[in-house]
Amino acid sequence: MGSLKKSGGVSSAILSRIATNDQHGENSEYFDGWKAYDKDPFHLSRNPHGIIQMGLAENQLCLDLIKDWIKENPKASVCTPEGVHQFSDIANFQDYHGLKEFRQAIANFMGKARGGRVTFDPERIVMSGGATGANETIMFCLADPGDVFLVPSPYYAAFDRDLRWRTGVEIVPVHCSSSNDFKLSVEAVEWAYEKALESNKNVKGLLFTNPSNPLGTILDKDTLKNIVRFVTKKNIHLVVDEIYAATVFAGENFVSVAEVVKDLDCSEVNADLIHIVYSLSKDMGLPGFRVGIVYSYNDSVVSCARKMSSFGLVSSQTQLMLASMLSDDRFVDNFLTESSRRLGIRHDVLTVGLKKAGITCLISNAGLFVWMDLRHLLRVRNSFESEIELWHIIIDKVKLNVSPGSSFKCTEPGWFRVCFANMDDDTLHVALRRIQDFVSKNSNKTAEKASDNDQIIQNNNAKKQKWKQSNLRLSFRRLYEDGLSSPGIMSPHSPLLRI
Repeated sequence: MGSLKKSGGVSSAILSRIATNDQHGENSEYFDGWKAYDKDPFHLSRNPHGIIQMGLAENQLCLDLIKDWIKENPKASVCTPEGVHQFSDIANFQDYHGLKEFRQAIANFMGKARGGRVTFDPERIVMSGGATGANETIMFCLADPGDVFLVPSPYYAAFDRDLRWRTGVEIVPVHCSSSNDFKLSVEAVEWAYEKALESNKNVKGLLFTNPSNPLGTILDKDTLKNIVRFVTKKNIHLVVDEIYAATVFAGENFVSVAEVVKDLDCSEVNADLIHIVYSLSKDMGLPGFRVGIVYSYNDSVVSCARKMSSFGLVSSQTQLMLASMLSDDRFVDNFLTESSRRLGIRHDVLTVGLKKAGITCLISNAGLFVWMDLRHLLRVRNSFESEIELWHIIIDKVKLNVSPGSSFKCTEPGWFRVCFANMDDDTLHVALRRIQDFVSKNSNKTAEKASDNDQIIQNNNAKKQKWKQSNLRLSFRRLYEDGLSSPGIMSPHSPLLRI
């Protein structure tokens, strides 16, 4: 068989418009960075000069705890002598509601991940193939092609794929600014909402990640309450992607929208409009298990999402193991505590290392990444072209895959998302050395250039001064000579020339 060909020309004519449209978002620097890494992946011994992957938000810091639990609980898997007696039941067809014990365990874990301040009904747990599938499922349930969802920017780079590629839903950004640390406000949401209506758009809802991807920040409870009041007043949906709920490592506690629904008076919130997307990909570091969850307070949405879940179920074997693991309260409590601690340490190592290179980041307390400020390194200030030029240098020369802010629809050039939890300590230190060396060399070149410019200016000033003095003498000589022959010119001895 021949190699795969890119779609286009005659071959694309036999494919559907959905399959071949350009809404996937794959042709962005976000995905291009992954492709560059795949061609030249870093390894401490086998490829020490390769590209280090800092564009992938994976949590690998506590996988040792999960491995230890698996070793201690062989009955949780049908692939062990201790658990093989369950094989027939698990291998047979399972209803797309999911195993009852799995849904109960997920509901308990979601509550623990939110500090035990709220509980979740296992009957409202709907499975999906990761958060990607969950986000697309909720879009299919809530909106028609051409309908609009407001999404605060900067937002997750793959939302273009997840929310609109196959659904036909449009995204209207709610632009946030560095002037207030990119904080989301109801005023910004309302402004975007009114602008969309003026453009004859049918706004069906508002969607955002909390904690934020790519910012690593959390929304305070008052802001969440005001947002819930706003969507209730406008009768539009609110979808909160909470897949980083248990990654908070400092500062205030994470507040789930579920807490707000519980706390607000029924006159202030229409719970039928509130929906949560969740996953075990980030909080537990299990993206390969493809465990995505849609949780809705709306019975009709639960019913519709459950029908659609047949296109992206979680395997029964995965459900069985996770049901056992997440029902182990001692393990879960220790995991959540230790994960938070390790994330905090890793975050501090990165930010302190960047600070030594003169690089600052947005202050954050959650997530698997930092929002790095490289505006001072842009060739041209406030230029997206310069941002992409800098990104190419970082990929090609520094050999780091970091993601430019423009991929996240940031309106201000020079911001980059840098992931820190998907590598070991040694690799992180190599990455930091590369960044520090790059900034140091760049600073030296800038200093040399500035020094050269200063010398040029000094030389030019000296030449100008010498020319002025020579020209002044020449002017006085000519003035004196002209004064002898021209009665209309004053004598150089006139008091009017003594200046």
